[in-house]
Amino acid sequence: MDKWDDRFMKMARLISEWSSCYRAGRSVGAVIVKDKRIMTTGYNGAPAGLKTCRERGECMRDRLHIESGTRAELCYAIHAEQNAIIQAAKLGISIDGATIYCTHQPCSVCAKMIVNVGIRRVVFEQAYPDPFALEVFEESGVKLEHYPKEKQE
Repeated sequence: MDKWDDRFMKMARLISEWSSCYRAGRSVGAVIVKDKRIMTTGYNGAPAGLKTCRERGECMRDRLHIESGTRAELCYAIHAEQNAIIQAAKLGISIDGATIYCTHQPCSVCAKMIVNVGIRRVVFEQAYPDPFALEVFEESGVKLEHYPKEKQE
């Protein structure tokens, strides 16, 4: 880890503040970087044109008693990593060979997307209960790095 990792993790934390997730502790930010340049950013929130959970005043997952780490399709929000990848596609930005900085370890769905777009390195702060994601990263050769807790501000 170096000063660039510090800078980009700080940026991911800032981006996470834009999250519209209703659940406490689930504000997630992501920054995709290539050659020390920010390509795109993403945070977890509803797709454009849909009401966010904050606007609705509830979390669908809480209402339906859905356990964290399961049934990701039952949520109005798109994950931060997905939003960052979607922005790159929408804007025609190549992220092949990039690094993604995330406030949380990506889930298995995000892990598969990260592998397929050619991101080679994932740096995250908080762990997430998805052992299959770890398996996807290991088998694909994508480097997964936990950002040291002592570096967190």
